[in-house]
Formats: sequence, C-alpha cells, structure tokens
Amino acid sequence: MPFDGSVVNSIVHELNKKLVNGKIEKVYQPEKDELLIYIRSFRDTYRLLLSASSMYPRVHLTEENKSNPSVPPSFCMLLRKHLLGGRIISVRQPEFERIIEIDIDSTDELGYSTHKTLVAEIMGRHSNIIFINKPTGKIIDSIKRVSFEISSVREILPGMEYEYPPSGEKTDPLIASKESFIDRIAKIPGSIKADKYLVSAYNGISPAVARDICLKAEVDSDSDMKQCSDELILKLYTAFSSFQEAVINASFKPNIVYKDGKASDFSCFALDIYKSYDKQDFPGMSETVERFYHQKDQKDRIKQKSGDIHKIISNRLDRCYKKLEVLGGELQEAADSEKYKIYGDLIMSNIYDLHKGQEKTRLQNYYSPEGEFVEISMDSRLSPSANAQRYYKHYNKSKNAVNKIKVQIEENKQEIMYLETQLDNLDKCTEELEIEEIRNELAEQGYIKAKKAAKNKKVKASEPMRFMSSSGFEIYVGKNNVQNDYLTLKFAVNQDVWLHTKDIPGSHVIIKTEGKDVDDATLEEAANLAAFYSKGRMSSKVPVDYTRRKNVKKPGGAKPGMVIYDNFYTLYMTPDEGKINNMKR
Repeated sequence: MPFDGSVVNSIVHELNKKLVNGKIEKVYQPEKDELLIYIRSFRDTYRLLLSASSMYPRVHLTEENKSNPSVPPSFCMLLRKHLLGGRIISVRQPEFERIIEIDIDSTDELGYSTHKTLVAEIMGRHSNIIFINKPTGKIIDSIKRVSFEISSVREILPGMEYEYPPSGEKTDPLIASKESFIDRIAKIPGSIKADKYLVSAYNGISPAVARDICLKAEVDSDSDMKQCSDELILKLYTAFSSFQEAVINASFKPNIVYKDGKASDFSCFALDIYKSYDKQDFPGMSETVERFYHQKDQKDRIKQKSGDIHKIISNRLDRCYKKLEVLGGELQEAADSEKYKIYGDLIMSNIYDLHKGQEKTRLQNYYSPEGEFVEISMDSRLSPSANAQRYYKHYNKSKNAVNKIKVQIEENKQEIMYLETQLDNLDKCTEELEIEEIRNELAEQGYIKAKKAAKNKKVKASEPMRFMSSSGFEIYVGKNNVQNDYLTLKFAVNQDVWLHTKDIPGSHVIIKTEGKDVDDATLEEAANLAAFYSKGRMSSKVPVDYTRRKNVKKPGGAKPGMVIYDNFYTLYMTPDEGKINNMKR
C-alpha cells in the first residue's frame, strides 16, 4: 500500500495527540531530502522524520538517531533560524490529500511572534518539504527547488505563492454524501472498473483501499461502473460510508502484511483483501511505517551511496577475468613446450644425417611408443647443432614462462577473490560509515583515489552484527574487511570458534565460547549466518569451514580480510533467513 490518504490521516491524528504545543529543540538534515526534528512535548522528546525521498517518501515519529553531515545544508540552517524554540500549533491534512501541514509559532530576532507552516507533500518522485510564511502564503524555501525547466505545471521557488498540487477532478472522500456519491457515478462519461473509479474520483484512495471497499460491498472490482445496477451502487456506497466512518472516528488498526515471510504491505486498517495473509499489529501508525520502510529505505540509500565503488570494483573484476582467460591460453601454449626439447633431442641424435641449408626434416620420434615420424622446421641459415640449440632455448624459455604464468594466475585469482569479497561487503553495508571504511581500504590498496581526510577528525569504527544463539552463546558477524580483521585478529581469543564459507567470499563469524564447549545447535546457527552473509546466500548446501581461532593466521602482506587456516571441519548449510530473523540481536 502506498502512503495514501488514510495512512496520512492516521499519522496526522497521532501527531496532533503527541506534538501539539510541543517545543522544537533541534533540527537536522541527515540526507539531502530528509529532515529529523526533535520536539519536546509533555515531558517526552519525540523525533519527527520528514522524508521527500523519491522512493520512500513518508512522515512519522521515529526511534532512529541518524548520523548528520559535518556541515549542515542551507535548508537545515534556514529552518534552525526560524523554528528552533518554536511551538507546534496544529497538524493538518488538507482535503484527504497526501499532504501534511505543520503550523509553528516562533519568535524572530526582534522578539516578534511569527507564524510558519512546514508542508510535507508525499507524492512519489514529486515529494517535497516546503517552508511557508503562513500570513502571506509565500514560499520561504524548500528541500527541493522546482524551476520551470523541471516542471512547467508547478514551480516551487523562494518568494512564490504556495499552491497545492493539481488534483484534477478528485474530491475529498470524507465529505461525500450519499446523493453526491450516486450522482457522480451517474455522470461517468465512459466505461471504468469499480476500483479504478474510486481511485480516480476521490483524493487519497489507494488501489488497495479501493479493492477492499469493493470486496466489502460484494462488488467485483473489475465490474464496469457504467453497467452496475442501483443495488450494487448502494452496496458500494454502504462500504464506502463505512470507510468514511472509520477514518472520521479514527478507528485505526495499524498492521503490516507478510507474504512468504517478507513484509509485503501495510495499512491503517485490517483490510479484508489480506485476510489470508499473516499480519503483525502495531500500537501506532508511526511504528508501522518505520518498521516497514526503515530497512527498504536504508538499503536504497546505501545502494545509491556505494554505486560508484560498485562500478569501479565491477570494472576491475571484468579486467581480472579477461586477464585470467588470456593467462590460461598462454599457460596452455607454454605447457606444450615439451615438444621443443624433443625436437632438439631428435636433431642432435641425427646430426650427422643433417646439413646446413635445410628448411625442414622428417625424423623418427623414438620418444613415442608408436615411433612415428615427425616433421621439424629448421632455419636454413643455421647448422643442425644451432637449430637444436634454438629449440632447447625455446624449451627453457617456455618452461620458465610456465612458472611465471602460474604465479600470475594465482595472484589474479587472489585479486578476484578480494574484489568479489568487497562486492559482497557492499551488499551487507547498513551504514554510511561502513561504505567509507570500504572506500578507504580500496584507496589504500590503490584501486581508487584517496579522499582528503579532515585534520584531527576522529572517526568511530563501525560495529559488526551481534546475535545470540539459542544456547546463549554470542555470535559476531563482520560486514566488511575492517570488521572481519578486527573480529578475527583482535576481538576473538584462541578458544573461540571461527567460521567462514569455503572458497566463497563472505563474512568472518566468531562464536564467543567463554571457555565453554559449543553445542551443535549453536554451530549450525553460526554456520547459517556464515552461509547467509556470503556470496552463496542464494545457493543450497553451502560449505562452511569452522575451527578454533588459534588455527587462523594472516600471512605477511595479505590483503585486508584475507587469512589462512588449518585443522578445520566443514558443515553444509542451506541459508535460512527466517531462522536469522528469529535470533536475538
């Protein structure tokens, strides 16, 4: 379900209960399209998130405390100037639109009272956060400025008068009467399905809510509204009025719907269209929205911020694979060098039957069991002895090349493993700090240019994932090479258990034993983590090696995250995300 009018209404209802008369204490802009406002109200401090993300726009209270840029963006500084110390007077939703208006009274530098409105428009890629001078209706600024070049329909620039987004012929569903509802259906110009009609006729009605109204009315959502009987139209209005009543009376029942164990949709009502699905109820709409969107939004932003690194690594991997193919061909060619030694030996054994000036000769190959004759090319300018020496020299050169090519192939394979590991690490990142650690590591290894670091700036290290096994053992999982090296080489002690997928890029996993024997259930849970947080997460029967930490060593000159180990055992695991989600963290 999109962030539709009913969800916005439930959020507005919640914000009015908790934030009205609250004092704005802090304003942050952690992302270019996102605000985080701290509000003190009724002895509690709330965090209000306003996001104009094109993928996951939303407004809700949050428990998350995001990291912020060292230099606040200009829009953030503007809001701090006007809003800090101000009080929230009201929170509104105009005409059941996907718009939230927050009225704020504050005091300017001269001590005069001012009235401002912060408007959040939750409309997909057109989402925006707009700051307005309430008495004049003029735009002070917005988190996304929209000029005529971007949109010829509606400009959003400082100094312009604020206007609502065009809604066409849609109307507020909460004020629709029985007569207006029926009369509007009678004026439908052409054929249209029942659910699509409700979406196109009324503000804030999502396709899911429209289908649910049809289901409650026992009207097929694919029915042509032009052909519907009066009886069906009355049934549809009855279900529609029940929806109106639920919204007006704030009879909200926030929930998330799960399909195949994954969050599929959310709603502020218990929709009948999802009766057969698993549901999880929440006490408030903010908790529902945060649970549903948090991980999705986080992954999307991480993907955007790591896109350049991903491209660099992928390009380097392509070159490594091409080089490996070329080296394989050269190795095969060099491996055939044994014939050059045979040619030299055959020439020397028949040297008295040969003479200078020959361009080729046919000699019996006494190295072959069949004793067949082979044709050997010769340089007519050289004596038979010199021709033999030429073949011996070619043989020695090829033999040395084989050794060098094998070394190059091994080095290339190690680089491929390292780069594949970094791609896997990028997929596991959940924080911007983890991306920066990967970026810094790649710079140290010479893959990208290093950024100029701020002087005397201490950077806090990212933290690995922590789980608790069913038997009470702590299990730690690294998300990048910095964390992997820390867990294996500094954090773990000799008797702890170390796990890693065999010959597959993945996380280092540590079971903290505290001197106790580890049971089979804990080993399997840790092996499941190692298999899931690896490149083999989509495979079955992934081999996972495990051993004591004392058997793991880092060779001199090895790249970050690379270790060797011995005295190990192997488990074969099919990664199960459901079991991981059920583990305590």
